[in-house]
Amino acid sequence: MTRQRSSRSSASRRSTSPRAGKPLGKPVGKLRIIGGEFRRRQLPILDSPGLRPTPDRVRETLFNWLGQQLYGQQVLDLFAGTGALGIEAVSRGAACVDFVEHDPSVAAQLSTNLTTLNITSSPVHVTDVQAYLARPAKSYSLVFLDPPFHQQLAEPCCSALEEGRWLSAEAMIYLETETSLTPNVPANWQLHRETQAGESTARLYQRHPL
Repeated sequence: MTRQRSSRSSASRRSTSPRAGKPLGKPVGKLRIIGGEFRRRQLPILDSPGLRPTPDRVRETLFNWLGQQLYGQQVLDLFAGTGALGIEAVSRGAACVDFVEHDPSVAAQLSTNLTTLNITSSPVHVTDVQAYLARPAKSYSLVFLDPPFHQQLAEPCCSALEEGRWLSAEAMIYLETETSLTPNVPANWQLHRETQAGESTARLYQRHPL
């Protein structure tokens, strides 16, 4: 995830257009890690349409929700983009993050940043999210899902995660959508926390075994 947005506020993870006067595909911004082993490290991010890291305060809220549950977890970051959420999870003790990003240049910068941090156990999969979820499943205890807005991707991705057996028995699923959307998620996902920032709403779900 390049996470492409058709409508986002300035406080959202992705912007909808390249910055005026900047060539595309060049590192022009910085992603700051806010907690854990890599706290305060800054990593370059590309100038690419629709690409912007999750704001610090949104990430801080999410990881406060998760608390100490990250240590040793297997994590999946779909529509990874800058990898802000997945890198933050590794910094805070996750054993492995699988990053899924379909844009080759964005994925290459993410891979470079992982190498800079000497993160070797978290691969970047350069593929479409739905194609990734069509593969044989691997069990994850935490999933970050931040699909492009207004493209009706949230519901099929949630269904694929549940029906494809990608989730551990009591997995946590972070879902970010446009505020105008009330997502239809599997019946055994219970809403654990919810917050709104600008035009986006972030929800954390707790899965319960069927």
